[in-house]
Amino acid sequence: MPVEEMAESDVRGMGEAMKMAAAGLAAFKEDEAIEGDVEKATAFKAEIEAKIAALEAESKALTGKDNKAARTTKDKEKAALKIQKDYIDAIKVCKGLPPVHGFFIKGGAKAKAAEPVAAAAAPAEAEKDDKAKKDKPKKAMEGTGISRDERAELDGLKQKIIDKKTALKAEGMSGGQINKHDEVSAMVTRMNELKEKETPGSTTAKKDDGKSKKKGKQLDSDSLKQLEEKERAFEEYTERLRTEFKYSKKEIAADPEYQEMKAELDKIKK
Repeated sequence: MPVEEMAESDVRGMGEAMKMAAAGLAAFKEDEAIEGDVEKATAFKAEIEAKIAALEAESKALTGKDNKAARTTKDKEKAALKIQKDYIDAIKVCKGLPPVHGFFIKGGAKAKAAEPVAAAAAPAEAEKDDKAKKDKPKKAMEGTGISRDERAELDGLKQKIIDKKTALKAEGMSGGQINKHDEVSAMVTRMNELKEKETPGSTTAKKDDGKSKKKGKQLDSDSLKQLEEKERAFEEYTERLRTEFKYSKKEIAADPEYQEMKAELDKIKK
């Protein structure tokens, strides 16, 4: 066979092979892809962003020191909307990405089978991280009087408090009302009891540290209580960014709500 015919044959063969490979890849993608419901995701995203915009407008309208607490409440409500799992998924679907929490799934051959695995994978990884972090404290913990059951109760209370506060906030309660709520107050009291049992003096040490930092600026009981509430809200929001959004330290530091809450706390502590 002449060289020209051999070269032409080779080119044809390569072309056919590339077509087959492309067809196989397309079939694989179609089989694996999760199809998001863009229409519903877009509508939901618009609804949440309208609420966020309304809260932002209400917050800006609450000017002056007298409205600081109400302004903070609005800002917290806005932050809570931004980290809703369904809102996160709506953003991803609108961007053409697969939802990570299982919302707005329209179809896909393996979508239904893949979603529970994905949903279970995150807690599994989180549990591994938690176990790795808690292995060493557990050994020292037994000598301080806290049991494994109490440690599990303490860890569970932290999440329950966050979830309860989020639910009460959604019902329209203010930050002050939430913290005075019987169930929240009882869980916080029990959490502090366990913390004190685990590390005697830990809860009082925090209060002393706070006072020593503010030697030049004595705060009354109401102001101290407000500061503690803001610190708790800041810690809860930071934890949600870490666990739900899976943010890195750099991403957390770059979050505008995080920066705003941190700046407010720093200003109070000066």
